[in-house]
Amino acid sequence: MTNEFQVVFHNIEQTDAIAGAVQKRIQKLERYCDEIIAGRVVLDSPHNNHHKGKVYSVGLEIHTPFKEVRVNQEQHDNHAHEDLYVAIRDAFNAAERQLKSIDKKHRITPPHKGGSNFSNQAA
Repeated sequence: MTNEFQVVFHNIEQTDAIAGAVQKRIQKLERYCDEIIAGRVVLDSPHNNHHKGKVYSVGLEIHTPFKEVRVNQEQHDNHAHEDLYVAIRDAFNAAERQLKSIDKKHRITPPHKGGSNFSNQAA
């Protein structure tokens, strides 16, 4: 399915390395879930605390025919998110878990045919 992802950088310098990391995670989601219609990734560094350093936040919106998945990895006290790549990983992992949950709910199981072959076979 053709889908469009918009990647937005707020208060963060856009580099090829960061854009590449985001694109790699988007491609992984697309391989897992072919029902994705569109999405938006917002990378932000809203907090510049001199004592703690920058803490990054990553927001995701993923649109499927069944549901809209939203992830906001804004964890002010999580020192792991002082690394943008860790924040990206955590956000996409959370989105993947939500997509798996949606996939399980909407997976169509084939109906059972009347009777089994064992009951139809007489010894």
